[in-house]
Amino acid sequence: MFKKVTLFCLAALAVARPEKPAPPPPPPSGYGYSAPAQPISYGPPTPTYGAPEPTYGAPEPSYSAPAPSYEEPAKGMPFDFEFAVNDQYQGLDFTHDSESDGNVVQGEYRVLLPDSRTQIVTYTADASNGYQAEVTYEGEAQFPEPQPYSPAPAYSAPSPTYERPSSQYGAPRN
Repeated sequence: MFKKVTLFCLAALAVARPEKPAPPPPPPSGYGYSAPAQPISYGPPTPTYGAPEPTYGAPEPSYSAPAPSYEEPAKGMPFDFEFAVNDQYQGLDFTHDSESDGNVVQGEYRVLLPDSRTQIVTYTADASNGYQAEVTYEGEAQFPEPQPYSPAPAYSAPSPTYERPSSQYGAPRN
């Protein structure tokens, strides 16, 4: 009998309970637009043409190959020049002198090496013998201990321009 009363009470509660309203639909996703009713039917078009055929060929050479020449090389222009650099602060010291009569170039250059020697190269160059150089050195190689760079200060320490403050307070009172 207890089961019948319990079932009767549950049925009465189910009938007497007010019906809940349906929940609101979920907010639209994305940018606020609803999804389309039909699926998207667009696709890229299929091409109706083929790739074009090339309309060009290999280029024609615009020059002719040089004919072999066994002639003497052309005579050069005569010249004469010299220059020098001497920068003791940077440790640079070199010179170059050269002259030519149009056939043969003769010259000399000097370079101060880091080991304090001077390298001297005397050379001759022409069309039949090429570049011929004689290298000599002046001085003896020296390898002193490097000294750290410590420049002298360009200023002195400032002198004070103020006086010692005087006390304004007296001794404490008891």
